[in-house]
Parts: sequence; C-alpha cells; structure tokens
Amino acid sequence: MMLRRRFVLFLPRLVGLLVVACCLVTIVYMLACTPKGDNQQLSLPRVHSLTMKEGYEAILQEREDYHLNYIISLKKQIAQLKAELQGRSEQFKNMQDQHPDPLGIRLDHSHPEKAQANLLAFLRSQIDKAEVHSGIKLSTEYAVVPFDTFTLQKVYQLETGLTRHPEEKPVRKDKRNELIEVIELAVGSLNNPEGDGNAKHHVYTASDFIEGIYRTEKDKGTLYELTFKGDTKHQFKKMVLFRPFGPVMKVKNENVNVADTLINVIVPLAKRASKFWQFMQNFREMGIQPDGRIHLTVVYFGKEQMNEVKSILENTSKSANFKNFTFIQLNEEFSRGKGLDVGARFWKGNNVVLFFCDVDIYFTAEFLNSCRLNTQPGKKVFYPVLFSQYNPSIIYGHHDSIPSLKQQLVIKKDTGFWRDFGFGMTCQYRSDFINIGGFDLDIKGWGGEDVHLYRKYIHSNLMVIRTPVRGLFHLWHEKQCLDELTPEQYKMCMQSKAMNEASHGQLGMLVFKQEIETHLRRQKWSKKKT
Repeated sequence: MMLRRRFVLFLPRLVGLLVVACCLVTIVYMLACTPKGDNQQLSLPRVHSLTMKEGYEAILQEREDYHLNYIISLKKQIAQLKAELQGRSEQFKNMQDQHPDPLGIRLDHSHPEKAQANLLAFLRSQIDKAEVHSGIKLSTEYAVVPFDTFTLQKVYQLETGLTRHPEEKPVRKDKRNELIEVIELAVGSLNNPEGDGNAKHHVYTASDFIEGIYRTEKDKGTLYELTFKGDTKHQFKKMVLFRPFGPVMKVKNENVNVADTLINVIVPLAKRASKFWQFMQNFREMGIQPDGRIHLTVVYFGKEQMNEVKSILENTSKSANFKNFTFIQLNEEFSRGKGLDVGARFWKGNNVVLFFCDVDIYFTAEFLNSCRLNTQPGKKVFYPVLFSQYNPSIIYGHHDSIPSLKQQLVIKKDTGFWRDFGFGMTCQYRSDFINIGGFDLDIKGWGGEDVHLYRKYIHSNLMVIRTPVRGLFHLWHEKQCLDELTPEQYKMCMQSKAMNEASHGQLGMLVFKQEIETHLRRQKWSKKKT
C-alpha cells in the first residue's frame, strides 16, 4: 500500500518533468531550423531571454566546430591521395628508367606539358606512317589492306567472321560504338568549321551521312573516310578521320608454372568402338607419353559395343602403365551434354582443368599446354577454334592413295577450315563449370548444348579466350542427321555436314565433273587429228 501511495504522489511530478522536456526540445528545434531574415540575422520569434541566446550561440559554435573538423578530415584525405599519387608516379618513372621505351616516347610526369606534347607528336607521326595522304609501294596484291563500307544501319565487310554475312548490322558493341562515335565526330566537325567565324552554313545531322569506308592498319591506326550530302545534288562533303594507335604498354610480366596442373579429358560416347581405338592411339602418343599430367573420363551410353570400348581402354592402360582413367556407364539415350556434365561432377579430387572432348578429335601435346595456360579459376575459360578436316577421299581422290593421318593434318585452305561456329571443345576449371550451372540437361541428341554453355560464360564476368589453335583437329567422318532431331537441330546438322565435305572450289569441281571430262575428251580428240 505504501508503495502504491508513493507512486501516485510521484506520477504528477513525472508528467510535469516530461512536459518541461518537450518544451525544451521544441525550443531547440526552433533555434536550429528558423530561416535567416533579410538582415542576415537569425531570430527566434517570441524568445528574447539571455539564456536562450546563450543556448543558440552554443549550438552555432557546435555546428561550426563540426564543419571545421569535417574540412580538416577532407584535407587529410586529399593529402593522403596526393602522397599516394606521387608514390605511384615515382614507381612508374623508375620502371620507365629500368625499361626504356622502345618507341622513344618518354612520358615525364615531372613535366606533364612535355609528356603530353611527346605523346601528341607520336600520335601525329602515326598518321604520317599510315597510308592516309599518299599511297605506299607494296610487294604483292596480298599486302593490300582492304576497306569495309558502312552506312548508318549496316556494315559491308570482306572478313565475315562467325556471322558469315557479307553485310550485317554491327552486332559487336565495340564495332557499333566505334562507327557511331566517328559519325558523331564528323557531324560535329562539319557544324563547327575552322576559320569561318560567324558565317552562316548548313547544319548537318546524321541523316546527311551517305556512306563511309574504313580500314585498320594494325600497327598504326584506323582510317575513316565519310561522305555527306552537300548543298546541291552534285555536291558532297568529304570528311577524313584517323584514330591513331598509341605506343605498346607492358601490362603484366609473370611466371606461370603448369607442372602440377592436371587435365581431366572427358569423352561422352555411344558405340563407335573403332573411332575410340583411333582416339586412344592419339591419347597415348600425345597425352600419356610426352605429358603425363592427364586423366581420362569416358561416359558411355548404353551397352552395345561397351565391352569392346572397355577392352581398348584396359589394353591401353596395361601397355602404357596408365591408371588415371574413369569409366562411367549410363543406361539411357545418348546426350552429349548429359555425358559431359556427369563426367565433370563425378570428379572428387582437387580443382582440375576439364577438357570437354569428342572421340573424333585429334590433339597434340602442345595443345594440352595451351589448355592449361589459357584457363584460370574464377577468371578465364578457353574456347579454342579447331581446324576441321575435309573428306580425305575428295581431297586426295586424284592421288594413288590417301596419306597417313598425321600427313593429312596440315592447315591449308584445301585440307580443311577453321570451325569457328563450333563451341564443343573447351577447357575450363571444374569450379567455374559448377558455378556457372553446367549444361542444360533438357537438350537431347546432337547440337545445342555447347552453345548454351558458351552463352552462360559470355554472360558472366569470366574472360572467354577464343582463338584458333594449331594443335587441335576435327577428323572427318560421315555425319548422320537423324529424323528424331528437332527442326533447328536438323538444320544445324545439315549445315555442318555440307561444310565438312570439301572446299568451295573442290565441290565446284565435283559439280562440273562431267563438263570437265567432256572438255578433256575433246582436247584429246583434237590432238589425235593433228
């Protein structure tokens, strides 16, 4: 009871204290937020007591101290950044002193104006070296650097690349941005002619652009010649621009040790025992004997010819004393993506380089090192462009006999082509393959699974190394395009089949074979008459 009475007596006091506190908070808020008047003096309406004025001055002093401390902090950060920049500049200067510039350009950071002038002089010298103002004597017609033509919408090109289109809308972002920048710069230059002063002239826009041509000399720069509409029907404006290439700069110098880098070669397979025997001959000669840092995983679908394949694998293992292999058997319909995915996930050792391979592939020991050097976990995956062999019976049809396999593997336009539309052979670390999500296992049969994986990589932050390699070959085999393939897969299969047979010229000789034979008979008959 005593406790309750004390609480009842204390309650009014507590309420009074809360009211006073609220009033004080309100007054402080008014002091802080009242705007300045015309006479630049802050005033608090209806508050003129000396105590309030002192409180107001204290608040102002507190704010001033805060801003001063903030300014001091910023000055310290700026000083630290300047010191760091100075240190980096000295490091760069020391590096330049140790490694003199082979092009004779000294970017002296202690004299930025001189450095800028030297760089500008070098860039201007690139224009003089390039074939811009006058022609250059060339030793042969093959030394000519051709131009490509472009409009606002399309590029007409000699080197068609992966698209195979002689004309196309620029797909690559760098090429698209390059041409847009050039057109915009040309329009700006036309609208701001030098030396015209305030003279009135035609205002140009991108719609006045008719066409342009451009070409790149790899060691000098890119030349652009743009044509715009003139003031009359038969008048035109010509704008010549040049994008000079700067001096070569060293980015990195590092030692790479691949002595302990193991490659797991994964081969999905169904039947084709004779082809597997040929593959194992190559695997033994190029993988086991000279290299040794290699593992083979065979993922076999079904049971037909399985014992033959296992026997080939076991015989190679005994004769070459090779134990680093895994044989996985799946009782289901063949799916290349499923086989590679199962083989990659089956591995239980440390992070390893995966080489996704096919049974009709031939590789060299040098390629295995390229596979190691162009992959880096979390950073790089390797998509080599292999050389695809034409049908040997067509290539060597006029010979007495077809040369041996090793003699056939020559990189020439009549023996094969760079298979730049294929993405099946690839090297990557297992961790990157798992993190990217692996293959799309809904894809069955031939084709499509490799493109889906490739797109996953190019949509990620990993660097995709795509380049032709001289040690990786696709051996010719007759391609079967099955009826159960989807229309898209069947089309891809038939296109691949057509390109596999022979070069354009060789196929032409087959098409016109009868005409050629008729011509030869006539020539023979005319010689007999004479």
